[in-house]
Amino acid sequence: MALISVGIDHEHASLDLLERATVYEHEWSKVLRALMCQRNIHEAVFVSTCLRTEVVAVIDLFHGAIDEITHTLSDVTGLATEAFADHLTVHFDRGVANHLFSVAAGLKSVVPGEFEVLGQLRRALELATEEQTAGTELTELFQRAIASGRRVRSETQIARGTTSFAQAAVAMATEEFGVDLAGADVVIIGAGQLAGGIARNLLGAPARLRQLTVVNRTVERAQRLRDEVGDERVTVGALADLSTLISRARLVVAAVEVSTPIVTRPDLERCDQDVLFVDLGIPRAVASDTHDLANVQRIDIGDLRERVEQALDDRHEAVDAAREIVSDDVERFLTDQRARGASSIVSDLREYFDEIVAGEMTRRERDIDDLTPEQREKVASLLRSVVAKIAHRPTVALKEAAGTDQGTRLSETTRTLFDL
Repeated sequence: MALISVGIDHEHASLDLLERATVYEHEWSKVLRALMCQRNIHEAVFVSTCLRTEVVAVIDLFHGAIDEITHTLSDVTGLATEAFADHLTVHFDRGVANHLFSVAAGLKSVVPGEFEVLGQLRRALELATEEQTAGTELTELFQRAIASGRRVRSETQIARGTTSFAQAAVAMATEEFGVDLAGADVVIIGAGQLAGGIARNLLGAPARLRQLTVVNRTVERAQRLRDEVGDERVTVGALADLSTLISRARLVVAAVEVSTPIVTRPDLERCDQDVLFVDLGIPRAVASDTHDLANVQRIDIGDLRERVEQALDDRHEAVDAAREIVSDDVERFLTDQRARGASSIVSDLREYFDEIVAGEMTRRERDIDDLTPEQREKVASLLRSVVAKIAHRPTVALKEAAGTDQGTRLSETTRTLFDL
């Protein structure tokens, strides 16, 4: 068996494709169950965020598993396989660890070092554990990757400054687009982790806004966010009143999962004062045809990505340091994995040889009947010593090659030769 990861991410696919490939979190369980019905998949973890839809799995046959994962993604997203086959990112065995550890470190995020990805990976593993699709191998992989991600953020400066969509979105709105928050009304659509981060950043801005209204499909969740923030400027609005709230706002931030835009063209046309829409939704939450509307400006994750890349010149050293930590942690993980992978076959091989020695001593009992107990033990010790020397080289080879394709072949051959 081997490790594989197959996915669509922002580094190799357009925002349009990512938008269409997004799978809502409440549907992840269905994806996991579909994956486990496949012939070549033994363990699976699935994660789908605004910038990544990915399967990490323990598999049998490489090409067979890719076909099964691809067809599963096609079924759950409604996309034809031809629509995303050329944009898939595939990693195998060692490459899976390198990839996942880098993702956890924030090295593959639009905002390097951002913290949200750790929570996303943790939730994906928790759900796979609940669905019993993550065994010991994937659990260890994800736990070690998350721990490495925490280490990167504590030992490097990669998390200095803008470290999340929330911070980057607020900074871009106020600095680059010049939105004056002083006395302004702001609307946040959504009440999840990202929306909460945006709310806190806006409320903590030097320019004191007048009112921040949280609008969400589930009113109780919006109320919970209001209570958690604990600021008298935060109110909860009804989804039915969104159009009216937008018409009075200076800034609108959409941080919500929707299948179709929740802010439509007619809503935008009602804006008779300057307003900036920050659309962090994938699929998009705000209608994109705004170029002919004089009072409306709109930015999305693509704009945010460009701004962040321009602002990272002073963090190259931190990124390099983060990569070194990831490389070190991956090597430690693979070393431990090799040791665990070899322990079973080596233990079985040694037990097999010990049984041969014990069996021969029993079979030749009459031949050594005239020996004293001490002499018998010397004979047994000699036999064990000879067998240990014969077993030494195969044992070393199995340990050194464990966790690789060669190791898999050696293990299979060893079990076949010795009928283990």
